[in-house]
Amino acid sequence: MPKFDVVTIGEGQLRYCVSAGTRLETVNQFDVYVTGTELNVVCNLARLGWQTSWASALPNSPLGRRVTHEMKLAGVDEGAINWHENARLATYYVEYAVPPRSTQVYYDRADTPYTKLTAADIDWDYLLDARLLHISGLTLPMSPEISQLLLTATERAKAAGVKVSFDMNYRTRLWSPEDAQAMVAPMLRDIDVLFFSRSDAQQLFGASDDPQAVLDLLKPMTNAEAIVISLSSDGILGWERATDTTTQVPARQVQLLDRIGAGDAMVSGVLHGWLQHDLAKGLRYGALMAALALSQYGDQVVTNPAELETLLDADDAAGIIR
Repeated sequence: MPKFDVVTIGEGQLRYCVSAGTRLETVNQFDVYVTGTELNVVCNLARLGWQTSWASALPNSPLGRRVTHEMKLAGVDEGAINWHENARLATYYVEYAVPPRSTQVYYDRADTPYTKLTAADIDWDYLLDARLLHISGLTLPMSPEISQLLLTATERAKAAGVKVSFDMNYRTRLWSPEDAQAMVAPMLRDIDVLFFSRSDAQQLFGASDDPQAVLDLLKPMTNAEAIVISLSSDGILGWERATDTTTQVPARQVQLLDRIGAGDAMVSGVLHGWLQHDLAKGLRYGALMAALALSQYGDQVVTNPAELETLLDADDAAGIIR
């Protein structure tokens, strides 16, 4: 049996955010959370009982150790981290807003040790002793070194018989649609589980609003055994190649507290089901995990398997458990 269920490669960050009604240029204090899209996924999965590991590079500083403290709380393995002296940690800043303004996100990720990480820095025998490698399109454009590292990781995983999941996770402030298409197209052929949001398909490929049309657009681009499409408030659509089965589940009702992290939570929930060989149930887990993320502060979902199963079939009415 492999040592890990899910492994990933990504950058650890701190999120500094201000509440709606406060502007960054006049802020006096921040709420601070550990984040990183791939780290969020494996932290969520670790809390659900899976063995996970995260390959990265961190500064050997209090800020770098703040990231690993969060990992320890979740139960993620730390054996694939590269430590660097006199380095900086990636950060990003969130200015929450209400209409007519939109919430704004500002990244500060240049020249961190992670952006210089190469295949030679990874113990591949250690990392790929796993069932699944998860990677994200949010990380691909960070640097030429990282782009090549993730391409190499995908190739090595396939050669080792390790499944690969990929979340497009497109960000307009990181790269153009044209650059994203050029880099992602060859990767999609080797993906086993593909995550794509409807909005990403619209921005990258001009897809329509119709979920089935989005699915039909993506199918020829990949050999994935499963495609999962996030439809925001319309729920999640999933397709399994082996049976040519399409399933759509609705979004769960939620009182919104914090938008960030919901996509990573959805991915975690779907993979929770996929690891149990039940994608259809994974879609239900994904909708629930997204709702839990929206109803908690921070980028990661603090939950456990028992709570998840209890909530899976519960209605969305709030109450008190005594």
